[in-house]
Amino acid sequence: MVTVGAVVGIALVALGLVLTPGPNMVYLVSRSVAQGRRAGLVSLLGVAVGFLVYLAAAVAGIATIFVLVPALYTAVKLAGAGYLLWLAWRTVRPGGQSAFVPAALPVDRPRRLFTMGLLTNLLNPKIAILYVSLLPQFVDPARGSVAVQSLLLGLTQITIALAVNALIVLTAGSVSAFLVRRPGWARVQRYVTGSVLAAMAVRIAADRSRAAVATG
Repeated sequence: MVTVGAVVGIALVALGLVLTPGPNMVYLVSRSVAQGRRAGLVSLLGVAVGFLVYLAAAVAGIATIFVLVPALYTAVKLAGAGYLLWLAWRTVRPGGQSAFVPAALPVDRPRRLFTMGLLTNLLNPKIAILYVSLLPQFVDPARGSVAVQSLLLGLTQITIALAVNALIVLTAGSVSAFLVRRPGWARVQRYVTGSVLAAMAVRIAADRSRAAVATG
């Protein structure tokens, strides 16, 4: 029902997004470094459920709301851009630290780890924009059910995102140890991350496109 081109397209978008530092990566890395791989994987489970919530909304055609109320779509984008700018500033400010540098975080129980992973993903502007504006661009109503196409494309994105994030969780400790031994690299990583977050915030805020939705 969906074309190979559509699957490849959404896969490339998903890969690009998950490799770009953002709220999910920052949370998963910081929690994995501070509390271990198990905590990181429990947090990732919460992130996974967040993806499923967005997918269910996409299948239900929630993007239509943003098409009908453009001001709401603009508000969501600006709020997301502001959040990314705050993360960027927190990363590069004097005294700021890389997400890979161990921090004195409290030990959270599995339920809180799961909840924080879920909320971090639900409030992630990158994922919101992906499902509201980008995913519908790969849906072709002429090829059948829009809901089924959205489901298949969304599952493709989720598979890639979870696989990459799991790899990040499992290697966060090793990367942290490398950066602790090499403070110069830690500073470079911190400023690169902050710059990427700031660039994404500016791009989202400056984007004048409207929410897109596949109909039919």
